[in-house]
Amino acid sequence: MPTLTVPGLAAPILAHEGERLVLALERGGTGILHRCGGVARCTTCRVSFTAGEPKAMTQAEHDKLAEKNLLGEARLSCQMLCDHDMTLTPLQTTESTGLEAGKAPADQIEPEPVWMLG
Repeated sequence: MPTLTVPGLAAPILAHEGERLVLALERGGTGILHRCGGVARCTTCRVSFTAGEPKAMTQAEHDKLAEKNLLGEARLSCQMLCDHDMTLTPLQTTESTGLEAGKAPADQIEPEPVWMLG
């Protein structure tokens, strides 16, 4: 099981192999936002990595980060799968923003992922 280390949490999150990162972070109690429902449209689920940043990204993630001038600064947790250990920080949470999380993301990455190297 991949281990997600998130500063401020009492214990690491044990992710299910292949679980969407946004869902693992939500299940782990981080309060991660996902206002668009995890379809790479809003960037509220963005995270920054200290270790274990995935090399691949979806075309949807790349395009949205480029549009918002966030390439190289953040990643979208809705567009990643948990397949290795990661140390990361959610950049927007329900606690830090006062917003509700949003529609529940699907179990699989949406839109259908087209993978590329980031």
